[in-house]
This record gives sequence, structure tokens and C-alpha cells, in this order.
Amino acid sequence: MISFTLASSILNILSKISYMIDLSFFLGLVYTFGYLGVFLASFIGTAATFVPFPSFLLVIAAGAILNPFIVGIVAGIGAAFGELVGYGVGFGVYYGAKKMSKKKLSKKERGWMKLIRKMFGKNLGMVVIFIFAVTPLPDKIIGIFCGAIRYDIKKFVIAMIAGKIVLHIALAYIGFYGLGFVESFF
Repeated sequence: MISFTLASSILNILSKISYMIDLSFFLGLVYTFGYLGVFLASFIGTAATFVPFPSFLLVIAAGAILNPFIVGIVAGIGAAFGELVGYGVGFGVYYGAKKMSKKKLSKKERGWMKLIRKMFGKNLGMVVIFIFAVTPLPDKIIGIFCGAIRYDIKKFVIAMIAGKIVLHIALAYIGFYGLGFVESFF
């Protein structure tokens, strides 16, 4: 009961913060701090796991006024490190459930967890993380999932950085060339 009250209080506070911080806050970071502001805005935008921030709009705007290639790299790295918050949430959920659970997992349940970790870890993990990072798929979910199954954090960060850099370079160049250039292909 206490954990539910605490969780609802945190979500309530985060939703109020999201109304106070809007795109003008992020643009102020970019105008004031340049590339560092792009990094911070991308980090904050993706670190807010349960509160959506439109940091991708900032990358488009920053690409129009700064070097779009550098904006994409800096924003991609910031966004990838922001995704570590989701990983941490999943990691915390795993250990919290383990501590609160009085019964141990059955042999069958442990077998399923081991199989999921093995399949995701050796075969698909980095590819799936990259695909989620480079597309508009909900990458916060994959971060929470990876934390919950205790996926190797180094592999998670490498795949997330690669995908986020590709995505943010594309977004920055959309800002640089303008949406008219993109529309010319369709």
C-alpha cells in the first residue's frame, strides 16, 4: 500500500513538472549552452521515463542553427544515456520484486527467465535495442525490459548510442534542410 501511494505521488509530481517545463525551456538550453544544451535537453527528454518531453523537436530546431552532424551525435549520446533511467527502473523492479516476494521462483519459471536472457543476450539483444533506438518504437519499454532481465549494460549502451545517433543525425538534418527537402521525396 505504501509503495502504491509513493508511486502515485511521484507520478503526480512528474506530471506537474511536465507542465512547467515545455519546449521553450529546452530551446533556452540550446541557445544558452549550445551543444552542451543539446546534450542536456536530450538527456532530460529521454530520462523522463514516465513523462513525455518532445526533445526530438529540439534536435530539429538545433539542427537548423548549429552543425547538424554534431547536433545529431551530441543529442544521440545524451538520449542514450537518458535511456539508462529506464534500464535502472527495470533493474529496480527486478530486485524489488525479488526482495518483496516471499516465495522463490519455481524451477519452470527460472527456466523461462534463463531462456529469455540467453535468447535475448546472445542472439537478438543488440539488434532489437538498435531497432527500437533508431525508430519511433517505444524505446523506454526496451530499456525497462533490459534492466528487468539484467541484460549486459555495456551492450545496452553501445546499441542505444548507435541507434540514437543515427536517429538524431537524421532529425538534425531535417532541421538543417527544412521539411520542404523531405517532402520533395514524396
